[in-house]
Amino acid sequence: GVCSNHICDMSVGDDVLITGPTGAEMLLPTDPEANIIMLATGTGIAPMRSYLRLLFHDKAGADGDGRKFKGLAWLFMGVPYSKSLLYDDEHQTYKKEFPDQFRYDYAVSRED
Repeated sequence: GVCSNHICDMSVGDDVLITGPTGAEMLLPTDPEANIIMLATGTGIAPMRSYLRLLFHDKAGADGDGRKFKGLAWLFMGVPYSKSLLYDDEHQTYKKEFPDQFRYDYAVSRED
């Protein structure tokens, strides 16, 4: 991407300014019935995986015999090749175990 090209054009010893989002940009809604739409490409799936684990897997998201989250989580993922579908097994499990609460769609752009 843009950052990769920028880094490739740098020389050893060049200064690099690194900043990131701060504050509440990446928080889940507090409403347990909210619908959540997530978009990810490649390794950008990492924060989405963390959310999904909280919503559908981890003890922190449990509520008695069920889950605290009652809404719909919909993940769209784009990758160049199907072998790049990171954590696909987890997504398929959530889709099977929570069919009314989890949707998973992906696009593969350069499959051979």
